Amino acid sequence: MTSRFYNPVETRFGWGSLLELADITEHQSVALVTFPEARALGLVQRIEDLLGERLVYVIEDVQPNPDVAQLRNTYERFWREAGDCQVVVAVGGGSAIDTAKALIVGTETGSFDELLTLLATGQPFTPARSKVLIAAPTTAGTGSEVTPWATIWDSLSQKKYSLHLDCTWPKVAIIDPQLMLTVPASVTVSTGLDALSHALESIWNINGNAVSDTFAVAAIEDILECLPLLRHDLCNPELRSRMALAALKAGMAFSNTKTALAHSISYEMTLRYGLPHGIACSFTLPLVLGMAWGHDAARDRTLQRVFGTDVHHAQRQLREFLHNLDVKTEFTDYGVTAVEAEKMVQFAMQGARGKNFIGSQAA
Repeated sequence: MTSRFYNPVETRFGWGSLLELADITEHQSVALVTFPEARALGLVQRIEDLLGERLVYVIEDVQPNPDVAQLRNTYERFWREAGDCQVVVAVGGGSAIDTAKALIVGTETGSFDELLTLLATGQPFTPARSKVLIAAPTTAGTGSEVTPWATIWDSLSQKKYSLHLDCTWPKVAIIDPQLMLTVPASVTVSTGLDALSHALESIWNINGNAVSDTFAVAAIEDILECLPLLRHDLCNPELRSRMALAALKAGMAFSNTKTALAHSISYEMTLRYGLPHGIACSFTLPLVLGMAWGHDAARDRTLQRVFGTDVHHAQRQLREFLHNLDVKTEFTDYGVTAVEAEKMVQFAMQGARGKNFIGSQAA
């Protein structure tokens, strides 16, 4: 079977690579989207020094899990006040990059509700206008810098919107591990586990192939070795660089396969129980690994390159890895009963991401 792989994002990786932002955006006006702590960390000043007068607009109040309640005002103000800018630069974790992806998709009227109406159809559409996106992650995990997807949450209505258009692929990804030095241990672990989930989900996936597997296996091996070490040595440049590269590999893997069952389950866990995304999509990994095993010989062989041939040993290894990072791995640990968990898993199987899981058709 022919393997197909496509990723249009120009990627700049390396310590200090943020400095290249000035050349990348030469002669273009720029809006910056970042997180509230960025100014205190000196990051906003760094961008201002790099871009000078070309930086025409700054959004620095991005919250975790971008929600329509906040995005509406941010979106409409952006298009009203900075509609003429040419480039949007997202500097931050997945929430900052997802927010930027929503902002660059312009509607005819500049109304955010018009965008939600288009997203609610679940069908691709061509936006009335759009901006170029450059993404510089400050965490090692999101993968959003090399994928087109963004998730927009509506906590009031207990639902989410998925954004995925040609224009939401970043034009350039700048992965500078130096930006990750200040990330605290809890976020380092959570985002690292998001990357682990991306890599595993790309393997037990109906869209998995030899090319995506190459990225995925390398990412998993690096994360299993590196993340526990990094957790206890947060200022280690070598470990930060290794983890950043592992997260990039995981992002490349699922940029072509999308995610699968663990992520589908995670959406409910985040909406209903408030779990951070990285924990919500990783605590079920041992469970889903067992569910995936035995459905597809090619997928099994790829998993066995990492975990060996004994599924129970593989689950135990993954469970112990998570426990050593202080991540609990049972639904009951998060207040979900066995009956509720079974319903949640079955519901997740029917979601768009759940249907990518190699075991969904047998369920």
